[in-house]
Amino acid sequence: MSVSGQRIDLGPLTARGQSSFAHRARWGVAEIAFWLIALATVFLLPSKHLILTEIAILALFALSLDLILGYAGIVSLGHAAFFGFGAYMAGLLAKYGIVKEPVLAMLVSGLAAAAVGFVTSVLVLRGSDLTRLMVTLGVALVLREIANRLDITGGADGLQGIVMEPVLGHFAFDIFGKTAYIYSLVVLFIMFVLARRIVNSPFGLSLRSVHDNPLRASAIGIHVNGRLVAIYTVAAGYAGVAGALLTQSTQFASLSVLDFERSADVMLMVIIGGTGYLYGGLIGAILFKLVQDYLANVTPQYWQFWLGLALVMMILFGRVYGAIIAAVIFAFCTLLQLPFLHSIVVTVALVLVLGIARPHILQFTAKITERANSLRRNLGARVARKSGEANAPGA
Repeated sequence: MSVSGQRIDLGPLTARGQSSFAHRARWGVAEIAFWLIALATVFLLPSKHLILTEIAILALFALSLDLILGYAGIVSLGHAAFFGFGAYMAGLLAKYGIVKEPVLAMLVSGLAAAAVGFVTSVLVLRGSDLTRLMVTLGVALVLREIANRLDITGGADGLQGIVMEPVLGHFAFDIFGKTAYIYSLVVLFIMFVLARRIVNSPFGLSLRSVHDNPLRASAIGIHVNGRLVAIYTVAAGYAGVAGALLTQSTQFASLSVLDFERSADVMLMVIIGGTGYLYGGLIGAILFKLVQDYLANVTPQYWQFWLGLALVMMILFGRVYGAIIAAVIFAFCTLLQLPFLHSIVVTVALVLVLGIARPHILQFTAKITERANSLRRNLGARVARKSGEANAPGA
């Protein structure tokens, strides 16, 4: 490259960029451990395959939302539109024998949802975050009403009579959920690897630039609208695949897959796990479903109250400390066996006290975090020093 007659060598910069991409794409120990644990649950938790299947599907759904929220900054309250579209598409393909093989039907459903996402992306690009919230919510409501009115979708009764063929012609779905869980987990892993490849590519870095400052990204030559349309389409396809997995594993599709609660739940999962890194949606889905299942068993009528308390505490004091505070309040009320109305009074009083003392609590938790980080750095330095001494010549 030459500027004003002088030639500039971009070789070092290019090599440095390639090295940076390679480092970002490298799998860490924690990542490998995460997926090994997920694989181990297939054999260690055979009685929990049904709920694990739901967790895997919700994790894929949350992953799809994180792609547009965490990496592109697109806020959506109607992401269930693509989830539900993929669910109904998979059900219709199986029920009427259009595509009998589950894997192929899942791919077709994902592509169909991606097409819907591409068509509706034009609406999402216009306006501010509030406008996008309303537009995405409106799209989901429109699709829900269409599904409610059409006879082919079963209306309010849902799409019934779905019979799924064996996966790849060999692995039949069983009532214990083993096949469904392995199938969903494999799909989740493959889709995660693809998403990881996307976000660690130059395209993914340009998305981060658009998320941070769209005007500056446009000024340096990034086609902002093109990037947003592309990732919105990909995220819609991911959500469609998740919906297809739900229909194939339950052999049923109802209007609930298009409900606002579905969009709100997946938003909560991403908030709980954190946005902007792919494992946030996965971890959020795991925590959300496990906590929901536990609270529904302990307090079937009031589990939403305690889940709401956890969310409020996490907003006030951060995800980790907020969850700990909420768990302590719940344990306190449970151990005392307080009636629900008394629990509300005690919880509200404690929340008010904690809100007043919030600045001091945040200072205290910041010191704890700083101390923990210091210990972690010291431990890492000791491990690195011992490793260097062991690999030194003559050791």
